[in-house]
Order: sequence, then structure tokens, then C-alpha cells
Amino acid sequence: MSEFMDVHRGMKGITSDQLMEAHRADLAIEGEEGVHFKNAWADPETGTVYCLSEGPSADAVQRVHERTGHPADEIHPVPLTV
Repeated sequence: MSEFMDVHRGMKGITSDQLMEAHRADLAIEGEEGVHFKNAWADPETGTVYCLSEGPSADAVQRVHERTGHPADEIHPVPLTV
């Protein structure tokens, strides 16, 4: 399984509850694509949201996000972690 960090923009003013709702929506269907969303972070001031996930491909991660209504603007592989 590969790790991915994705970036969402345009979510200015996102609240903790909204971030949790979006994360839960991803968790509800992640298994259908063989993905697991680990964490999500947000900066309400800039509207940037980051998600860390594991999955078979960036395309699988994007499919989950698209189905839950918040497609990623960027998805980056994370080949090294310390």
C-alpha cells in the first residue's frame, strides 16, 4: 500500500465540524476503493485542507474524494516518512 498526501483548496472558513463531516464521508466508502484515510488537517484562513491516506493509487484516492463531493486539487505520493 502506498501513502498519499492530497491538497484541497477553496475551503476558506471550514470548521472543525465540517472537516470531520468530510473525513467521515470519505471513511464511509473508502473500502470500496481499497483506500484508508488516516488524518485530515485544515487551515480555515487560507481554505487549504490536507489528507493523508493509504491506497493502491492516487486515482483510487481521488475517486473517493470525488464521490463524497470534495475532489482533491493535488495528490502527492509520500514515498519516505521519518
